[in-house]
Amino acid sequence: MFGRLQQYRVVEMKLLAQQRDLQAKIPDIEKCLDAVATLQANKDTGQEIIADFEISEGIYSRARVENTDSVCLWLGANVMLEYSREEAATRLQKNLENAKASLEVLVADLLFLRDQVTITQVMHGYHHFEIFLLR
Repeated sequence: MFGRLQQYRVVEMKLLAQQRDLQAKIPDIEKCLDAVATLQANKDTGQEIIADFEISEGIYSRARVENTDSVCLWLGANVMLEYSREEAATRLQKNLENAKASLEVLVADLLFLRDQVTITQVMHGYHHFEIFLLR
């Protein structure tokens, strides 16, 4: 029983790490969606947008964004693709929905796992109580 409890703990740690990653990823996707929405809102005005963007951890720069029809999205693994504003908004919305759905599944898995840990701990205590009674 103790081995099973340790296995549950290892799986729980992995799920918690995935949960932290998803919880950090969702606000980033929402920020990107807001940026694309701002670009779409200003497409007909012809005005430049002045934006601050993060170059590196804690280092920011200011840029002028001219009216453009395309947006580059960082996909990870050193891959960046250029999309139209509409395609970028659609892609980001889909990514946001997928991330939120994954987070919901992960939370359900964590709840199930915690129930299994509790059951295992109770059974472990019951086993020790039976041994105590037999002595």
